[in-house]
Amino acid sequence: MNKIKMHVKQEQTYIVISLIIILLWVSPYFLLNENAHMRVHDNLDSNLGWYQVIKDNDLAFAPINTPVEQIMNGEFNRDTYYSEYYAMVFLFQLFDPMIAYGFSQAITRFIAFLGLYLLLKKYVLKEKHHQHFLITIGVALTFSITPYWPSGMLSILGMPLALWSMLNIRQGERSWKDFIVLTLLPFFSTFVIGFFFLLAGIGLLWLYDVIVKRKWNWFFFLAIAYMTGVYLLIDYRLVISMIMPASDALTNRDVFFQSKNNFLETIRLIGKNYVVSHNQDRTIHQFIILPISLICLVVVIIKKTWKEHKLFVLLHILNLFLSTWYAFWFYEGWQPLKEKVGILTSFNFGRFHYLRPMIIYSLFALSLKMIWDNRRYGKRLVYLLLVAQLAVLVPYNEQVQYQNQPTYKAYFATKQFDQIKRYINQPLDQYRVVSIGMHPNVAQYNGLYTLDSYSNIYPLTYKNQFRKIIEPELNKNNALKAYFDDWGGRSYIFVDELGKNYQYSKNSEKEINNLTLNVDQLKAMGGQYVLSALPVNNSEQTGLRFLKEFESEESYWHVYLYEVR
Repeated sequence: MNKIKMHVKQEQTYIVISLIIILLWVSPYFLLNENAHMRVHDNLDSNLGWYQVIKDNDLAFAPINTPVEQIMNGEFNRDTYYSEYYAMVFLFQLFDPMIAYGFSQAITRFIAFLGLYLLLKKYVLKEKHHQHFLITIGVALTFSITPYWPSGMLSILGMPLALWSMLNIRQGERSWKDFIVLTLLPFFSTFVIGFFFLLAGIGLLWLYDVIVKRKWNWFFFLAIAYMTGVYLLIDYRLVISMIMPASDALTNRDVFFQSKNNFLETIRLIGKNYVVSHNQDRTIHQFIILPISLICLVVVIIKKTWKEHKLFVLLHILNLFLSTWYAFWFYEGWQPLKEKVGILTSFNFGRFHYLRPMIIYSLFALSLKMIWDNRRYGKRLVYLLLVAQLAVLVPYNEQVQYQNQPTYKAYFATKQFDQIKRYINQPLDQYRVVSIGMHPNVAQYNGLYTLDSYSNIYPLTYKNQFRKIIEPELNKNNALKAYFDDWGGRSYIFVDELGKNYQYSKNSEKEINNLTLNVDQLKAMGGQYVLSALPVNNSEQTGLRFLKEFESEESYWHVYLYEVR
Protein backbone atom coordinates (compact mmCIF):
# COMPACT_ATOMS: atom_id res chain seq x y z
CA MET A 1 0.00 0.00 0.00
CA ASN A 2 2.82 2.41 0.89
CA LYS A 3 4.47 1.64 -2.44
CA ILE A 4 1.27 2.50 -4.33
CA LYS A 5 0.95 5.77 -2.37
CA MET A 6 4.54 6.57 -3.24
CA HIS A 7 3.82 5.93 -6.93
CA VAL A 8 0.76 8.17 -6.80
CA LYS A 9 2.78 10.95 -5.21
CA GLN A 10 5.54 10.56 -7.79
CA GLU A 11 2.98 10.61 -10.60
CA GLN A 12 1.46 13.83 -9.28
CA THR A 13 4.93 15.38 -9.07
CA TYR A 14 5.72 14.44 -12.67
CA ILE A 15 2.39 15.87 -13.83
CA VAL A 16 3.10 19.18 -12.09
CA ILE A 17 6.58 19.30 -13.66
CA SER A 18 5.05 18.62 -17.10
CA LEU A 19 2.49 21.41 -16.69
CA ILE A 20 5.25 23.82 -15.69
CA ILE A 21 7.23 22.88 -18.81
CA ILE A 22 4.18 23.52 -21.00
CA LEU A 23 3.63 26.86 -19.25
CA LEU A 24 7.23 27.85 -19.92
CA TRP A 25 6.83 26.71 -23.53
CA VAL A 26 3.98 29.17 -24.18
CA SER A 27 5.13 31.99 -21.87
CA PRO A 28 7.03 33.99 -24.57
CA TYR A 29 3.75 34.97 -26.23
CA PHE A 30 2.68 36.73 -23.04
CA LEU A 31 6.12 38.05 -22.04
CA LEU A 32 7.32 39.20 -25.46
CA ASN A 33 3.87 40.01 -26.83
CA GLU A 34 4.18 41.40 -30.38
CA ASN A 35 7.95 40.88 -30.29
CA ALA A 36 7.41 37.11 -30.24
CA HIS A 37 8.35 34.97 -33.23
CA MET A 38 6.00 32.50 -34.88
CA ARG A 39 5.42 30.42 -37.97
CA VAL A 40 4.79 32.37 -41.18
CA HIS A 41 3.43 29.66 -43.53
CA ASP A 42 -0.33 29.18 -43.11
CA ASN A 43 -0.17 31.37 -40.03
CA LEU A 44 1.24 34.90 -40.22
CA ASP A 45 0.77 34.95 -44.00
CA SER A 46 -2.91 34.06 -43.77
CA ASN A 47 -4.92 33.14 -40.68
CA LEU A 48 -3.62 35.79 -38.28
CA GLY A 49 -4.34 38.46 -40.86
CA TRP A 50 -7.81 37.02 -41.53
CA TYR A 51 -8.80 37.25 -37.87
CA GLN A 52 -7.88 40.93 -37.85
CA VAL A 53 -9.86 41.60 -41.05
CA ILE A 54 -12.90 39.95 -39.44
CA LYS A 55 -12.48 42.11 -36.35
CA ASP A 56 -11.75 45.41 -38.12
CA ASN A 57 -14.67 45.00 -40.53
CA ASP A 58 -17.08 43.81 -37.83
CA LEU A 59 -17.70 40.61 -39.79
CA ALA A 60 -17.73 38.01 -37.01
CA PHE A 61 -21.51 37.72 -36.92
CA ALA A 62 -22.16 39.09 -40.41
CA PRO A 63 -25.08 37.53 -42.34
CA ILE A 64 -24.59 34.58 -44.66
CA ASN A 65 -22.75 35.39 -47.92
CA THR A 66 -21.69 38.86 -46.77
CA PRO A 67 -18.93 40.05 -49.13
CA VAL A 68 -15.61 41.14 -47.65
CA GLU A 69 -15.29 44.39 -49.58
CA GLN A 70 -11.68 44.84 -48.50
CA ILE A 71 -10.49 41.76 -50.39
CA MET A 72 -10.73 40.88 -54.09
CA ASN A 73 -13.19 43.66 -54.88
CA GLY A 74 -15.79 42.09 -52.63
CA GLU A 75 -15.70 38.76 -54.52
CA PHE A 76 -14.33 37.18 -51.35
CA ASN A 77 -17.04 35.92 -48.98
CA ARG A 78 -17.31 36.06 -45.16
CA ASP A 79 -18.37 32.42 -45.17
CA THR A 80 -14.95 31.44 -46.48
CA TYR A 81 -13.53 32.38 -43.09
CA TYR A 82 -14.01 30.30 -39.95
CA SER A 83 -17.25 30.46 -38.01
CA GLU A 84 -17.57 33.07 -35.28
CA TYR A 85 -18.06 30.19 -32.82
CA TYR A 86 -14.61 28.76 -33.49
CA ALA A 87 -12.43 29.54 -30.47
CA MET A 88 -9.59 30.99 -32.56
CA VAL A 89 -11.90 33.63 -34.06
CA PHE A 90 -13.56 34.24 -30.70
CA LEU A 91 -10.24 34.74 -28.89
CA PHE A 92 -9.09 37.30 -31.46
CA GLN A 93 -12.37 39.17 -31.02
CA LEU A 94 -11.85 39.39 -27.26
CA PHE A 95 -8.13 40.03 -26.85
CA ASP A 96 -5.18 41.75 -28.45
CA PRO A 97 -3.68 39.48 -31.14
CA MET A 98 -0.68 38.12 -29.24
CA ILE A 99 -2.64 37.49 -26.05
CA ALA A 100 -5.25 35.65 -28.13
CA TYR A 101 -2.52 33.65 -29.85
CA GLY A 102 -0.89 32.84 -26.51
CA PHE A 103 -4.18 31.62 -25.04
CA SER A 104 -4.80 29.45 -28.12
CA GLN A 105 -1.35 27.86 -27.71
CA ALA A 106 -1.82 27.31 -23.98
CA ILE A 107 -5.30 25.78 -24.35
CA THR A 108 -4.13 23.48 -27.14
CA ARG A 109 -1.03 22.22 -25.38
CA PHE A 110 -2.59 21.65 -21.96
CA ILE A 111 -5.55 19.77 -23.48
CA ALA A 112 -3.20 17.78 -25.73
CA PHE A 113 -1.27 16.67 -22.64
CA LEU A 114 -4.45 15.74 -20.77
CA GLY A 115 -5.91 13.87 -23.74
CA LEU A 116 -2.95 11.66 -24.51
CA TYR A 117 -2.28 11.07 -20.82
CA LEU A 118 -5.83 9.73 -20.37
CA LEU A 119 -5.74 7.70 -23.59
CA LEU A 120 -2.40 6.07 -22.79
CA LYS A 121 -3.30 5.38 -19.17
CA LYS A 122 -6.62 3.69 -19.90
CA TYR A 123 -6.36 2.16 -23.36
CA VAL A 124 -2.72 1.93 -24.49
CA LEU A 125 -0.62 1.25 -21.38
CA LYS A 126 -3.60 -0.03 -19.44
CA GLU A 127 -1.82 -2.91 -17.71
CA LYS A 128 0.20 -2.11 -14.59
CA HIS A 129 -0.09 1.63 -15.13
CA HIS A 130 1.33 2.31 -11.67
CA GLN A 131 4.63 0.92 -12.98
CA HIS A 132 4.59 2.92 -16.22
CA PHE A 133 3.26 6.33 -15.21
CA LEU A 134 6.58 7.93 -16.13
CA ILE A 135 6.08 6.74 -19.71
CA THR A 136 2.47 7.94 -19.80
CA ILE A 137 3.36 11.41 -18.52
CA GLY A 138 6.59 11.76 -20.48
CA VAL A 139 5.06 10.77 -23.81
CA ALA A 140 2.01 12.98 -23.21
CA LEU A 141 4.35 15.89 -22.49
CA THR A 142 6.40 15.42 -25.67
CA PHE A 143 3.21 15.07 -27.72
CA SER A 144 1.83 18.32 -26.27
CA ILE A 145 4.80 20.43 -27.40
CA THR A 146 5.00 19.20 -31.00
CA PRO A 147 4.95 22.00 -33.64
CA TYR A 148 1.30 21.72 -34.66
CA TRP A 149 -0.46 23.99 -37.17
CA PRO A 150 -1.39 26.95 -34.89
CA SER A 151 -4.76 27.95 -36.32
CA GLY A 152 -5.94 24.35 -36.13
CA MET A 153 -5.81 24.49 -32.32
CA LEU A 154 -7.08 21.07 -31.17
CA SER A 155 -7.91 19.84 -34.69
CA ILE A 156 -5.04 17.34 -34.43
CA LEU A 157 -3.75 17.51 -30.85
CA GLY A 158 -7.28 17.17 -29.45
CA MET A 159 -7.85 13.79 -31.08
CA PRO A 160 -6.57 11.68 -28.16
CA LEU A 161 -9.05 13.27 -25.75
CA ALA A 162 -11.93 12.70 -28.18
CA LEU A 163 -10.89 9.10 -28.78
CA TRP A 164 -10.63 8.50 -25.02
CA SER A 165 -14.21 9.70 -24.56
CA MET A 166 -15.49 7.70 -27.52
CA LEU A 167 -13.82 4.52 -26.27
CA ASN A 168 -15.36 5.10 -22.84
CA ILE A 169 -18.79 5.28 -24.44
CA ARG A 170 -18.03 2.26 -26.64
CA GLN A 171 -17.38 0.09 -23.59
CA GLY A 172 -20.62 1.16 -21.92
CA GLU A 173 -19.65 4.09 -19.70
CA ARG A 174 -22.14 6.93 -19.29
CA SER A 175 -20.30 9.89 -17.81
CA TRP A 176 -20.92 13.64 -17.90
CA LYS A 177 -17.17 14.03 -18.57
CA ASP A 178 -17.49 12.36 -21.96
CA PHE A 179 -20.51 14.50 -22.82
CA ILE A 180 -18.54 17.65 -21.94
CA VAL A 181 -15.61 16.55 -24.11
CA LEU A 182 -17.78 15.76 -27.14
CA THR A 183 -19.63 19.06 -26.73
CA LEU A 184 -16.75 21.46 -26.14
CA LEU A 185 -13.98 20.04 -28.35
CA PRO A 186 -15.71 21.13 -31.59
CA PHE A 187 -15.44 24.77 -30.49
CA PHE A 188 -11.65 24.41 -30.29
CA SER A 189 -11.04 22.42 -33.46
CA THR A 190 -12.11 22.24 -37.07
CA PHE A 191 -14.24 19.61 -38.76
CA VAL A 192 -13.01 19.90 -42.35
CA ILE A 193 -9.32 20.17 -41.45
CA GLY A 194 -9.15 17.65 -38.64
CA PHE A 195 -12.01 15.91 -36.91
CA PHE A 196 -13.85 14.68 -40.01
CA PHE A 197 -11.05 12.15 -40.36
CA LEU A 198 -11.10 11.05 -36.72
CA LEU A 199 -14.88 10.69 -36.69
CA ALA A 200 -14.73 8.73 -39.95
CA GLY A 201 -12.20 6.40 -38.34
CA ILE A 202 -14.35 5.99 -35.22
CA GLY A 203 -17.32 5.32 -37.51
CA LEU A 204 -15.35 2.44 -39.07
CA LEU A 205 -14.73 1.12 -35.54
CA TRP A 206 -18.49 1.14 -34.94
CA LEU A 207 -18.99 -0.78 -38.22
CA TYR A 208 -16.35 -3.28 -37.11
CA ASP A 209 -18.35 -3.92 -33.94
CA VAL A 210 -21.50 -4.43 -36.00
CA ILE A 211 -19.99 -6.72 -38.63
CA VAL A 212 -17.42 -8.71 -36.65
CA LYS A 213 -18.78 -8.65 -33.10
CA ARG A 214 -22.47 -8.51 -34.11
CA LYS A 215 -22.87 -5.72 -31.60
CA TRP A 216 -25.19 -2.82 -32.44
CA ASN A 217 -23.88 -0.26 -29.97
CA TRP A 218 -26.41 2.50 -30.63
CA PHE A 219 -25.22 4.75 -27.84
CA PHE A 220 -21.76 4.69 -29.39
CA PHE A 221 -23.30 5.51 -32.77
CA LEU A 222 -25.29 8.38 -31.24
CA ALA A 223 -22.10 9.77 -29.68
CA ILE A 224 -20.46 9.88 -33.11
CA ALA A 225 -23.56 11.47 -34.63
CA TYR A 226 -23.83 13.95 -31.76
CA MET A 227 -20.26 15.21 -32.07
CA THR A 228 -20.65 15.46 -35.85
CA GLY A 229 -23.86 17.42 -35.34
CA VAL A 230 -22.15 19.89 -32.99
CA TYR A 231 -19.47 20.50 -35.62
CA LEU A 232 -22.07 21.09 -38.33
CA LEU A 233 -23.97 23.55 -36.13
CA ILE A 234 -20.79 25.50 -35.37
CA ASP A 235 -19.85 25.45 -39.06
CA TYR A 236 -23.35 26.45 -40.13
CA ARG A 237 -21.98 28.86 -42.73
CA LEU A 238 -20.22 26.06 -44.59
CA VAL A 239 -23.25 23.76 -44.30
CA ILE A 240 -25.66 26.38 -45.68
CA SER A 241 -23.28 27.32 -48.50
CA MET A 242 -23.16 23.64 -49.51
CA ILE A 243 -26.92 23.06 -49.27
CA MET A 244 -28.03 26.44 -50.60
CA PRO A 245 -25.11 28.02 -52.47
CA ALA A 246 -25.43 31.74 -53.21
CA SER A 247 -24.87 30.98 -56.89
CA ASP A 248 -24.03 28.15 -59.23
CA ALA A 249 -20.84 29.91 -60.33
CA LEU A 250 -17.66 27.87 -60.42
CA THR A 251 -14.87 28.55 -57.92
CA ASN A 252 -11.10 28.20 -58.06
CA ARG A 253 -11.46 24.77 -56.43
CA ASP A 254 -13.37 23.48 -59.46
CA VAL A 255 -10.11 23.66 -61.42
CA PHE A 256 -7.96 22.39 -58.57
CA PHE A 257 -5.60 19.78 -60.02
CA GLN A 258 -3.79 18.01 -57.17
CA SER A 259 -3.05 14.59 -58.58
CA LYS A 260 0.01 15.13 -60.74
CA ASN A 261 2.67 12.83 -59.26
CA ASN A 262 3.87 9.83 -61.22
CA PHE A 263 4.36 6.45 -59.55
CA LEU A 264 8.00 7.05 -58.56
CA GLU A 265 7.18 10.47 -57.11
CA THR A 266 4.32 8.88 -55.18
CA ILE A 267 6.62 6.26 -53.65
CA ARG A 268 9.03 9.02 -52.62
CA LEU A 269 6.17 10.94 -51.03
CA ILE A 270 5.22 7.87 -48.98
CA GLY A 271 8.72 7.79 -47.55
CA LYS A 272 8.83 11.53 -46.95
CA ASN A 273 5.51 11.57 -45.12
CA TYR A 274 6.32 8.44 -43.13
CA VAL A 275 9.65 9.82 -41.93
CA VAL A 276 9.15 13.61 -41.79
CA SER A 277 5.32 14.06 -41.74
CA HIS A 278 3.28 16.85 -43.32
CA ASN A 279 3.95 20.49 -42.36
CA GLN A 280 0.57 20.74 -40.59
CA ASP A 281 1.04 17.69 -38.35
CA ARG A 282 4.76 17.61 -37.66
CA THR A 283 5.64 15.09 -34.98
CA ILE A 284 9.47 15.34 -35.04
CA HIS A 285 9.56 11.58 -34.61
CA GLN A 286 12.29 10.78 -37.11
CA PHE A 287 15.23 11.14 -34.72
CA ILE A 288 14.16 9.15 -31.65
CA ILE A 289 10.68 7.67 -31.94
CA LEU A 290 10.90 6.16 -35.43
CA PRO A 291 14.14 4.18 -34.95
CA ILE A 292 13.14 3.01 -31.48
CA SER A 293 9.67 1.86 -32.57
CA LEU A 294 11.09 0.07 -35.64
CA ILE A 295 13.73 -1.70 -33.52
CA CYS A 296 10.98 -2.85 -31.16
CA LEU A 297 8.92 -4.04 -34.14
CA VAL A 298 11.87 -6.11 -35.37
CA VAL A 299 12.17 -7.67 -31.89
CA VAL A 300 8.47 -8.55 -31.93
CA ILE A 301 8.85 -10.16 -35.38
CA ILE A 302 11.95 -12.14 -34.38
CA LYS A 303 10.43 -13.34 -31.12
CA LYS A 304 7.03 -13.94 -32.81
CA THR A 305 5.18 -12.21 -29.97
CA TRP A 306 2.44 -10.88 -32.28
CA LYS A 307 -0.45 -11.68 -29.97
CA GLU A 308 1.21 -10.12 -26.94
CA HIS A 309 1.87 -6.88 -28.86
CA LYS A 310 -1.17 -6.89 -31.10
CA LEU A 311 -1.96 -3.16 -30.66
CA PHE A 312 1.69 -2.24 -31.28
CA VAL A 313 1.75 -4.12 -34.60
CA LEU A 314 -1.65 -2.79 -35.65
CA LEU A 315 -0.58 0.83 -35.05
CA HIS A 316 2.57 0.27 -37.13
CA ILE A 317 0.47 -1.03 -40.02
CA LEU A 318 -2.00 1.84 -39.71
CA ASN A 319 0.81 4.39 -39.58
CA LEU A 320 2.31 3.13 -42.84
CA PHE A 321 -1.11 2.85 -44.47
CA LEU A 322 -1.96 6.48 -43.70
CA SER A 323 1.28 7.71 -45.29
CA THR A 324 0.58 5.54 -48.32
CA TRP A 325 -2.99 6.81 -48.60
CA TYR A 326 -1.80 10.41 -48.34
CA ALA A 327 0.84 9.95 -51.07
CA PHE A 328 -1.49 8.16 -53.48
CA TRP A 329 -4.09 10.91 -53.11
CA PHE A 330 -1.73 12.97 -55.29
CA TYR A 331 -1.06 10.13 -57.76
CA GLU A 332 -1.89 11.08 -61.35
CA GLY A 333 -4.10 8.01 -61.75
CA TRP A 334 -6.72 9.68 -59.52
CA GLN A 335 -7.13 12.75 -61.71
CA PRO A 336 -9.67 11.41 -64.28
CA LEU A 337 -12.01 10.33 -61.47
CA LYS A 338 -11.53 13.62 -59.60
CA GLU A 339 -12.53 15.57 -62.69
CA LYS A 340 -15.80 13.60 -62.86
CA VAL A 341 -16.64 13.65 -59.12
CA GLY A 342 -16.57 17.22 -57.83
CA ILE A 343 -16.19 16.48 -54.13
CA LEU A 344 -12.93 14.62 -54.79
CA THR A 345 -11.53 17.89 -56.11
CA SER A 346 -13.02 20.31 -53.58
CA PHE A 347 -12.31 18.15 -50.49
CA ASN A 348 -8.91 16.70 -49.60
CA PHE A 349 -9.55 13.13 -48.46
CA GLY A 350 -5.79 12.62 -48.24
CA ARG A 351 -5.79 14.31 -44.83
CA PHE A 352 -6.38 11.09 -42.91
CA HIS A 353 -2.68 11.48 -42.10
CA TYR A 354 -3.82 13.90 -39.39
CA LEU A 355 -4.38 10.77 -37.29
CA ARG A 356 -0.66 9.97 -37.39
CA PRO A 357 0.59 12.16 -34.48
CA MET A 358 -1.70 10.32 -32.06
CA ILE A 359 -0.63 6.98 -33.52
CA ILE A 360 3.10 7.81 -33.55
CA TYR A 361 3.17 8.90 -29.91
CA SER A 362 1.15 5.84 -28.90
CA LEU A 363 3.82 3.75 -30.63
CA PHE A 364 6.44 5.68 -28.68
CA ALA A 365 4.70 4.82 -25.41
CA LEU A 366 4.37 1.12 -26.32
CA SER A 367 8.03 0.99 -27.40
CA LEU A 368 9.16 2.51 -24.11
CA LYS A 369 7.01 0.02 -22.22
CA MET A 370 8.72 -2.87 -24.02
CA ILE A 371 12.13 -1.40 -23.18
CA TRP A 372 11.11 -0.76 -19.55
CA ASP A 373 9.87 -4.35 -19.11
CA ASN A 374 12.43 -6.34 -21.02
CA ARG A 375 15.82 -4.67 -20.77
CA ARG A 376 18.32 -4.92 -17.95
CA TYR A 377 18.92 -1.21 -18.11
CA GLY A 378 15.45 -0.52 -19.47
CA LYS A 379 14.31 2.03 -16.90
CA ARG A 380 17.42 4.16 -17.32
CA LEU A 381 17.10 3.94 -21.09
CA VAL A 382 13.47 5.06 -20.92
CA TYR A 383 14.48 8.14 -18.92
CA LEU A 384 17.21 8.87 -21.46
CA LEU A 385 14.89 8.48 -24.47
CA LEU A 386 12.22 10.75 -22.99
CA VAL A 387 14.79 13.45 -22.21
CA ALA A 388 16.24 13.01 -25.71
CA GLN A 389 12.83 13.48 -27.34
CA LEU A 390 12.24 16.59 -25.23
CA ALA A 391 15.63 17.93 -26.32
CA VAL A 392 14.83 17.19 -29.97
CA LEU A 393 11.63 19.23 -29.68
CA VAL A 394 13.23 22.33 -28.11
CA PRO A 395 14.53 23.71 -31.45
CA TYR A 396 10.95 23.53 -32.73
CA ASN A 397 9.62 25.99 -30.20
CA GLU A 398 8.48 28.93 -32.33
CA GLN A 399 10.83 31.36 -30.59
CA VAL A 400 13.78 29.17 -31.55
CA GLN A 401 12.71 27.74 -34.90
CA TYR A 402 11.60 31.09 -36.35
CA GLN A 403 14.14 33.40 -34.74
CA ASN A 404 15.33 34.44 -38.22
CA GLN A 405 11.77 35.19 -39.33
CA PRO A 406 9.94 38.44 -38.55
CA THR A 407 8.24 38.99 -35.22
CA TYR A 408 4.53 39.70 -35.22
CA LYS A 409 5.18 43.45 -34.94
CA ALA A 410 7.84 43.46 -37.68
CA TYR A 411 5.72 41.39 -40.04
CA PHE A 412 2.56 43.50 -39.89
CA ALA A 413 4.52 46.78 -39.60
CA THR A 414 1.58 48.96 -38.60
CA LYS A 415 3.58 52.18 -38.11
CA GLN A 416 5.19 51.85 -41.53
CA PHE A 417 1.84 51.23 -43.19
CA ASP A 418 0.32 54.19 -41.38
CA GLN A 419 2.98 56.29 -43.13
CA ILE A 420 2.03 54.78 -46.49
CA LYS A 421 -1.67 55.42 -45.94
CA ARG A 422 -1.00 59.02 -44.91
CA TYR A 423 1.14 59.54 -47.99
CA ILE A 424 -1.56 58.22 -50.34
CA ASN A 425 -4.07 60.32 -48.43
CA GLN A 426 -7.27 58.87 -49.87
CA PRO A 427 -10.16 57.02 -48.24
CA LEU A 428 -9.08 53.38 -48.02
CA ASP A 429 -12.09 52.10 -49.94
CA GLN A 430 -11.38 54.42 -52.88
CA TYR A 431 -8.30 52.61 -54.20
CA ARG A 432 -6.89 49.09 -54.52
CA VAL A 433 -3.34 47.83 -54.04
CA VAL A 434 -1.31 44.73 -54.90
CA SER A 435 1.94 43.54 -53.34
CA ILE A 436 5.19 42.18 -54.75
CA GLY A 437 7.72 40.31 -52.64
CA MET A 438 5.48 40.41 -49.59
CA HIS A 439 2.28 38.67 -48.57
CA PRO A 440 -0.93 40.57 -49.43
CA ASN A 441 -2.32 40.03 -45.95
CA VAL A 442 0.19 42.56 -44.57
CA ALA A 443 -1.68 45.25 -46.51
CA GLN A 444 -5.04 43.70 -45.57
CA TYR A 445 -4.14 43.65 -41.88
CA ASN A 446 -3.41 47.39 -42.13
CA GLY A 447 -6.82 48.14 -43.63
CA LEU A 448 -5.81 48.49 -47.29
CA TYR A 449 -8.11 47.12 -49.98
CA THR A 450 -6.29 44.46 -52.02
CA LEU A 451 -6.86 42.76 -55.35
CA ASP A 452 -4.46 39.98 -54.40
CA SER A 453 -4.97 37.54 -51.55
CA TYR A 454 -4.37 34.11 -50.07
CA SER A 455 -7.84 32.57 -50.22
CA ASN A 456 -9.12 29.01 -49.98
CA ILE A 457 -12.13 29.53 -52.21
CA TYR A 458 -13.29 32.38 -54.43
CA PRO A 459 -15.07 32.75 -57.81
CA LEU A 460 -13.34 31.27 -60.82
CA THR A 461 -14.29 34.39 -62.78
CA TYR A 462 -12.14 36.46 -60.44
CA LYS A 463 -9.23 34.04 -60.78
CA ASN A 464 -9.42 34.40 -64.56
CA GLN A 465 -9.58 38.20 -64.31
CA PHE A 466 -6.63 38.36 -61.95
CA ARG A 467 -4.65 35.95 -64.11
CA LYS A 468 -4.63 38.48 -66.94
CA ILE A 469 -2.60 40.85 -64.73
CA ILE A 470 0.19 38.31 -64.18
CA GLU A 471 -0.12 36.42 -67.47
CA PRO A 472 3.08 37.95 -68.96
CA GLU A 473 5.06 36.75 -65.92
CA LEU A 474 3.40 33.31 -65.88
CA ASN A 475 4.33 32.84 -69.52
CA LYS A 476 7.99 33.22 -68.54
CA ASN A 477 7.89 30.54 -65.83
CA ASN A 478 6.13 27.17 -66.29
CA ALA A 479 6.43 26.30 -62.60
CA LEU A 480 4.61 29.49 -61.56
CA LYS A 481 2.08 28.98 -64.33
CA ALA A 482 1.23 25.47 -63.12
CA TYR A 483 1.19 26.64 -59.49
CA PHE A 484 -1.38 29.33 -60.20
CA ASP A 485 -3.47 27.52 -62.82
CA ASP A 486 -3.67 24.17 -61.03
CA TRP A 487 -4.30 25.65 -57.58
CA GLY A 488 -4.66 29.41 -57.39
CA GLY A 489 -5.11 29.70 -53.64
CA ARG A 490 -2.41 32.33 -53.68
CA SER A 491 -3.62 35.04 -56.05
CA TYR A 492 -0.32 36.88 -55.85
CA ILE A 493 1.59 39.12 -58.23
CA PHE A 494 3.98 36.37 -59.22
CA VAL A 495 7.28 37.46 -60.75
CA ASP A 496 9.48 35.17 -62.82
CA GLU A 497 12.67 36.57 -61.27
CA LEU A 498 11.40 35.79 -57.76
CA GLY A 499 9.79 32.40 -58.32
CA LYS A 500 7.72 31.14 -55.38
CA ASN A 501 9.62 33.28 -52.90
CA TYR A 502 7.26 36.07 -51.90
CA GLN A 503 8.84 37.30 -48.68
CA TYR A 504 11.84 39.62 -48.98
CA SER A 505 13.15 41.51 -45.96
CA LYS A 506 14.53 45.04 -45.95
CA ASN A 507 18.02 43.50 -45.85
CA SER A 508 17.58 41.78 -49.18
CA GLU A 509 19.82 42.93 -52.02
CA LYS A 510 17.54 41.41 -54.65
CA GLU A 511 16.21 43.72 -57.36
CA ILE A 512 13.58 43.24 -60.08
CA ASN A 513 14.84 44.13 -63.53
CA ASN A 514 12.33 42.70 -66.01
CA LEU A 515 8.85 43.00 -64.52
CA THR A 516 6.09 42.63 -67.10
CA LEU A 517 2.49 43.09 -65.98
CA ASN A 518 -0.75 43.69 -67.81
CA VAL A 519 -1.15 47.15 -66.30
CA ASP A 520 -4.32 47.83 -68.29
CA GLN A 521 -6.01 44.86 -66.60
CA LEU A 522 -4.66 45.93 -63.21
CA LYS A 523 -6.12 49.37 -63.78
CA ALA A 524 -9.44 47.96 -65.06
CA MET A 525 -9.84 46.01 -61.79
CA GLY A 526 -9.26 49.18 -59.77
CA GLY A 527 -5.58 48.70 -59.00
CA GLN A 528 -3.90 52.05 -58.42
CA TYR A 529 -0.84 51.25 -56.29
CA VAL A 530 1.82 48.55 -56.10
CA LEU A 531 3.61 47.84 -52.81
CA SER A 532 6.91 46.15 -53.56
CA ALA A 533 9.42 44.80 -51.06
CA LEU A 534 12.07 45.15 -53.77
CA PRO A 535 13.00 47.95 -56.19
CA VAL A 536 11.54 47.55 -59.70
CA ASN A 537 14.26 48.90 -61.96
CA ASN A 538 12.13 48.86 -65.11
CA SER A 539 9.03 50.37 -63.51
CA GLU A 540 8.58 53.04 -66.19
CA GLN A 541 8.61 50.47 -69.01
CA THR A 542 6.14 48.34 -67.02
CA GLY A 543 3.65 51.17 -66.69
CA LEU A 544 4.40 52.03 -63.05
CA ARG A 545 5.59 55.34 -61.61
CA PHE A 546 7.83 55.27 -58.55
CA LEU A 547 6.48 57.48 -55.74
CA LYS A 548 8.38 56.88 -52.51
CA GLU A 549 10.12 54.28 -50.38
CA PHE A 550 9.24 53.58 -46.77
CA GLU A 551 11.39 52.01 -44.07
CA SER A 552 11.04 51.60 -40.32
CA GLU A 553 13.29 50.18 -37.62
CA GLU A 554 10.39 48.09 -36.32
CA SER A 555 9.44 46.74 -39.75
CA TYR A 556 10.64 43.64 -41.58
CA TRP A 557 9.99 45.33 -44.93
CA HIS A 558 11.44 48.06 -47.08
CA VAL A 559 8.40 49.14 -49.10
CA TYR A 560 8.67 50.77 -52.52
CA LEU A 561 5.42 52.47 -53.48
CA TYR A 562 4.51 52.61 -57.17
CA GLU A 563 1.51 54.19 -58.85
CA VAL A 564 -0.21 52.59 -61.82
CA ARG A 565 0.23 55.07 -64.68
